[in-house]
Formats: sequence, structure tokens, C-alpha cells
Amino acid sequence: MTAGADVARCPKCGAKNRLTNAPSGQVPACGRCGASLPWLQTAGDADFASHLNAPVPVLVDFWAAWCGPCRMVDPVVRTLAAEHAGRVKVLKLDIDENPGTARKYRVKSIPTLIVFQDGQPVDTIVGAMPKRELAARLSPHLLAAPRA
Repeated sequence: MTAGADVARCPKCGAKNRLTNAPSGQVPACGRCGASLPWLQTAGDADFASHLNAPVPVLVDFWAAWCGPCRMVDPVVRTLAAEHAGRVKVLKLDIDENPGTARKYRVKSIPTLIVFQDGQPVDTIVGAMPKRELAARLSPHLLAAPRA
């Protein structure tokens, strides 16, 4: 799936919205009601850098289909994207299909989650953890993020 094909359901009105990279300085909003959307997209080696240009922190989930702990973290990451709509962008990057980006950021174990701000990594989380712990690690980065 290409990043342009990702779809988000509006938490306010339920409308389906196609996600693309939002215009500079903006977060995705529902085309029907204008509410902030959960910004969850897939990324690959070819378009990874363009996804880091976001007005909010970017949480990248480096994962693989065969990884059990990755499958445990996936619903937590998706829930955090929904709960913090307009305040965080979440990228899913399959390391088997995109080894270049994983190598660039020295991902040696999965799941690895890296928080980026202004295109630079600011925090790395390795291994599965409960939602409460992951939310606590993400929280300081969200405090600086504008509320859309």
C-alpha cells in the first residue's frame, strides 16, 4: 500500500477520508466536518523523508509481519493515533520491505518506535510495552505539539 492510499475514519462524524501528506504546517482534517483525523500512514524507503515534514511529532513504528511483539504493539499505536488526532503523525514502516530506512536509523530489534520532531529523531523505544507506558513516553513530545 502506498502512503497516498491510506484512509482514516473521522472520530467525530464517521466519514472516510483519504490521507495524503497534509499541506505544510497543517494536519489532516475531515472533509465533511473539519475535525482532526488520526494521522496514521504507511511509509517506505522511497517516501520516508517526505513524511517527516509534519507540524506535529512523528511516531514511526518499525515492524514486520512475522514479529509477534509488533502485532501486540500495533493496536496500541493505532489507539494512540486516534486519541491524539491532530497532535501526532504515526507512520508504519515494514522493515522487510524497506530495509534501507531501518538500516539508516539502526533498527536492530523490533518493534522499534522512534519519535521525530522537525525531521530529527528525539526518542527511541525498543520492544513492546503497554499502552500506559508508551503514552507516557510519547507525552512529553505531544506537550509541545500544537492542538489542531
